[in-house]
Amino acid sequence: MTNTVIYKGNLRTESTHLASKNIMITDAPIDNQGNGESFSPTDTVATALATCLLTIMDIKARDLNIDISGANVKKIMAGNPRRISAIKIDIYLNKSFEEKIKTILEKAAFSCPVSYSLSPDLNQDIHFFWPSDKS
Repeated sequence: MTNTVIYKGNLRTESTHLASKNIMITDAPIDNQGNGESFSPTDTVATALATCLLTIMDIKARDLNIDISGANVKKIMAGNPRRISAIKIDIYLNKSFEEKIKTILEKAAFSCPVSYSLSPDLNQDIHFFWPSDKS
């Protein structure tokens, strides 16, 4: 077991990471009867995917003795049933590298276990932006 989750009432949870004792609060969003005062459960899914992609990329970057950083995440909700229909992740890197290194890092990101764990129906719209790119 790595964490505990306690329902605090009023559409809020408190998760405790057992090893570090760090706490994460979730709150239902305003558009779903909540106060919107913290990450929503669906926000944590988008965040898990983004942080997993970056972590796996950085593991490979360390092997290559290079530095990476920066990302923006956009989650898109759908209704009926209420669900995450897409997670848009734009990864902006602070340095450019030769095409071979870019390919290695991008392939590493797509080996993220969170990505593999999500439904194939979820659109994972992931783009990489390198300083030399014109986009």
